[in-house]
This record gives sequence, C-alpha cells and structure tokens, in this order.
Amino acid sequence: MDLLQPWHIIVLAVVAFLLFGAKRLPELGKGLGEGLKGFREGIKGISDPIPPAPAPTVQQTAAPAPPPSAPVEPK
Repeated sequence: MDLLQPWHIIVLAVVAFLLFGAKRLPELGKGLGEGLKGFREGIKGISDPIPPAPAPTVQQTAAPAPPPSAPVEPK
C-alpha cells in the first residue's frame, strides 16, 4: 500500500486549501522552504569539521597618563 498515491495528494491539497485559503498557502510554502533550507545548512555545518580556535593573544596596554595638573587661578 503506497502512502502517497495521486488521490491522497489531491485530497491533502484540497484540505490545505480549505483550511488556510489561497492567501496563506504561498506564505506557508515559503516558510516551509526556508525552514528546510536552514535545516539542511545546519546538518551540513554539523558534518563539517570545526576548525581549531586560534590561541588567545595577550595584549599589554599602558595605563592612561593622568591629566596634566594646571595651577588653579582665582578669579
């Protein structure tokens, strides 16, 4: 017994059309396609080896110089 016979697909299409309407079907198809694309990219990323992380570099920074002290003149 084949699950996806032509009549099954037609009945599923009619039910989807009645439930969601003509305006929502393209949006659902686009969302499903983007989801499958993201899933495939995620699976591809899992099978690719992860490159080793570069060793952290230590940067020495000089402490900021204190502001020059100016004589305070009374007004």
